[in-house]
Amino acid sequence: MDLGLKGKTAVVAAASKGLGRACAQGLAAEGARVTMCARSEADLLLAAGEVRDKTNAEVLAIPADVTRLADIERLVAKTVEAFGGVDILVANAGGPPAGRFDQMSDAEWQAAFELTLLSTVRLIREVLPYMRKNRWGRILSIQSSSVKQPIDGLILSNGIRPGVAGMSKTLAAELGKDNILINTVCPGRILTDRLRSNLVRRAREAGKSVEEYLPTAAAEIPLGRIGSSEEFANVVVFLASERASYVTGATIQVDGGLVRGLF
Repeated sequence: MDLGLKGKTAVVAAASKGLGRACAQGLAAEGARVTMCARSEADLLLAAGEVRDKTNAEVLAIPADVTRLADIERLVAKTVEAFGGVDILVANAGGPPAGRFDQMSDAEWQAAFELTLLSTVRLIREVLPYMRKNRWGRILSIQSSSVKQPIDGLILSNGIRPGVAGMSKTLAAELGKDNILINTVCPGRILTDRLRSNLVRRAREAGKSVEEYLPTAAAEIPLGRIGSSEEFANVVVFLASERASYVTGATIQVDGGLVRGLF
């Protein structure tokens, strides 16, 4: 199936590792020109080089911290300078720290808001003029299954991520007339570096190796296993494509059936 992504320009945030990197590589493999950003310049340059080598796509690497407005403005400006516009945005950021309500200060709530919600607001605001000009756009916000089912010990994520989904649902009505589609994509247990570090800690607490602990971590998942970043990215790439032309305002989990709710 031709996804119609050849010649499109995508901006992928937090793209040096994990889900962001997999999304960048998936889009590049379909012929899109991709701008990758991340805070760590060394990690970003390495990841961008590998994506470029594997896909032969045009890949631009721009160090940026998505909690800083000036960095987001520079990210989009340099993308437009290099590629002439922005067609696809994958808004992504590292998750807020774990913890319970009584452990979180105002400063930690504010930092989580800036990382998770305000960064998405700012990224969307910067790319919208180019999408409106072309009357074509795809905005994907990577969040978490906590949008649909709160996760124990993640009060910041549980409290703030649903706001991104609510904003996206609202924007779907505002942007539809411009042929700009916006969706929220929610990973469940995907084997990223962050999940791996959590598994190492939990395995140690259980007195097991990570390999021995994996079946326990996957026990609640109907498919019986933890997903890969590539499996998640496949859904994002489809939603970014011409073939997803009638999907907007959706909140879609990619979780192997982990979330049991109907909505």
